[in-house]
Amino acid sequence: MLGLTPEALAAESKLTLATIETLETDVSSADAKSLVAVRSVLEAHGVLFLANGSDGNGGAGIRFKHWAEDGGTRPENLNATNDD
Repeated sequence: MLGLTPEALAAESKLTLATIETLETDVSSADAKSLVAVRSVLEAHGVLFLANGSDGNGGAGIRFKHWAEDGGTRPENLNATNDD
């Protein structure tokens, strides 16, 4: 949904591709530093992490950020000329 490849996630999070691949299959083996790095990248791409009951309509989960009309450039529209 984000169009974020494992390679891009690894590069943006400054983790190895092997670490990203391990997280995809066995998050229980991850250290907190790796999880924080991945979460930070996902949040930068518009993912919101919800705590249990934080939105009043259910349990923990994720959703996409609501982008305002003047909220800047959406991640999928970034390119070399507007990514500063």
